[in-house]
Amino acid sequence: MHMPTIDELFPAPFWTIGDWFEFNRLDLVRMIAAVAAVILLYLGARRTNLVPTRGQSTFELAMGFVHKQICEAAMSPEMARRYLPYIATIFFSVLALNITGVVPFLNISSNALVAVPLILAISAWIAFVAQGIKSHGLRHYLASSLFPQGAPKIMYVVLTPIEFLSTFILRPFTLTVRLMANMIAGHFLLTAFFVMTSYLLVEGSGLLKGLGLVTGAVSVAFILFEVFIAGLQAFIFALLTSVYIALAKEEH
Repeated sequence: MHMPTIDELFPAPFWTIGDWFEFNRLDLVRMIAAVAAVILLYLGARRTNLVPTRGQSTFELAMGFVHKQICEAAMSPEMARRYLPYIATIFFSVLALNITGVVPFLNISSNALVAVPLILAISAWIAFVAQGIKSHGLRHYLASSLFPQGAPKIMYVVLTPIEFLSTFILRPFTLTVRLMANMIAGHFLLTAFFVMTSYLLVEGSGLLKGLGLVTGAVSVAFILFEVFIAGLQAFIFALLTSVYIALAKEEH
């Protein structure tokens, strides 16, 4: 029985081998997810009718969820409308790249590697820093972020490094690691159960085949759970990005 290893996250390139622009299976999965997301969103939004079609209704429901449950949950209504395109892009990008982990013949989330989660986290970092500078000016934003009001000045020796790490380093770091770690765990858990099921049903006998049926049922349950996790991680990433942007606008 061959259990999955970390090497599965680093597939060999099959195009432009030896070049800076090597193309492997994970890159292909990313492209498929991106193209599928763009096509589905385009089809849902290309024609808006007073009496919506089924596709338009689904699109409006999804955008309404992002607007009400993510943007307006963290921001003022005015900010929510302004940042809706960006937050929706974050949400649907993470969701599309996550859901490929349970799509047959793809079977892996490209968010299980650090590259895409890090890029998304950096974009969130740029968004909330830019909002803070726009709202307060560079000097005041840095002062309010690094020097908490009301604290004794002597405490800034301790508080300022902590605030710097918390605001400008740990926020993008935790966004990256949370998303990546959940997708890695989900991939290996699903793969391990399906490998175990296949081995028990093919190589086992008697009670072992019965155990294989049990692990197969558990595998199906984990597929549904992984779909839930894919959506949950997209929601958390988009919501935290909204919260950070809203915090940057507020006075500290």
